[in-house]
Amino acid sequence: MDSTGKYNKSDWLKLRRKVLANKYHDTSQAYETIRGMLSTLDDPYTRFLDPKEFKELQIDTSGELTGIGIQISIDSNTKDIIVIAPIEGTPAFKAGIQPNDIIVSIDDTSTKGMGVEDVVKLIRGKKGTSVKIGILRGKKILVLSLLRDRISIRSVTSRLNKSNTGINIAYIRIRQFSSNSANELRNSLSSLKQNNPDAYIIDLRSNPGGLLEASIDMSRQLLDKGVIVSTKTKDGIRDVRRATGNALISKPLALLVNEASASASEIMSAAIQDNNRGILVGKKTFGKGLVQSVRPLVDGSGLTVTVAKYLTPKGIDIHKNGISPDIEASISKRNKTNISANQLGTSLDNQYSVAVSALSKLLSQKPKYKSFIPKIANYSMALEIPTSF
Repeated sequence: MDSTGKYNKSDWLKLRRKVLANKYHDTSQAYETIRGMLSTLDDPYTRFLDPKEFKELQIDTSGELTGIGIQISIDSNTKDIIVIAPIEGTPAFKAGIQPNDIIVSIDDTSTKGMGVEDVVKLIRGKKGTSVKIGILRGKKILVLSLLRDRISIRSVTSRLNKSNTGINIAYIRIRQFSSNSANELRNSLSSLKQNNPDAYIIDLRSNPGGLLEASIDMSRQLLDKGVIVSTKTKDGIRDVRRATGNALISKPLALLVNEASASASEIMSAAIQDNNRGILVGKKTFGKGLVQSVRPLVDGSGLTVTVAKYLTPKGIDIHKNGISPDIEASISKRNKTNISANQLGTSLDNQYSVAVSALSKLLSQKPKYKSFIPKIANYSMALEIPTSF
């Protein structure tokens, strides 16, 4: 890149000659050189993956893996490896691993200083083999021995809830945007519609994102018209993606978001918010507004390369800024520690309860006919509610 940030072919050819002139004794040295080159771009999302890492990336987006069934992240302040959530029905879920547990060791190896990818490598393994996980929960250290199993990641789960005010809420949790997520959402909506819910709540909390096309397809199932997202390259080439008029639902809608709702989650959130299709409840989102292209290399390794940034329907660049919810609502630190995965989307979940209250107020203004697409004025009225209980 030159001083203006544009591609400079002359500089690239010089760098290429310099790197190729080096002698590498093994592939690991070559890999480290590539990583060093990419680090100069100051873009953590443009990265080189060795064959094992690249295979794991493909597994993550395919929806199937072998392990214990937890989603993990790294605390930006403490650098601890924390559990976002165990996946229902998996060894981790059955063993009682909880959101916000801190993973301190794997098979007696400390996780101090490790990144998420390092921890994932140690946790995954052949089906039927055991792995010992050290957990810090509050002030207690727990050591759990789990058997690895094939994990079919169901990224979309749903159920019908009845609120204290008597309205039927279709609750849908989307854990990530993988290759099968759009079909899973379509099936969930089809099943829920048979029960004629009064409103929908879609939970995107701690959803790290995933595939761009999946988020667009899924947003089209919720939104009948309007821009969903636009992508813009460094050269200014813009691609605008729109709703197709084939939304599957038209009842009132709320999305739950938090600080770990990122990337594809933010695409859906902005599409719903900017088109006045529904309300966002929770905390400000993560702020990842870059699009990566995944490129396999001949030896099985690969690259993820930032190729564009995306803009919300209103043309806003949310990268490193995030999206502010319409109604800010928190889960206390104590409740974060104590609430389990199967208690999300219940009366024990404060953010969910705030969304239910907003939708209840909105529905009290509902005209007496089956299909109801609220006007933004009605949504504005629903925002005037207390955000804590």
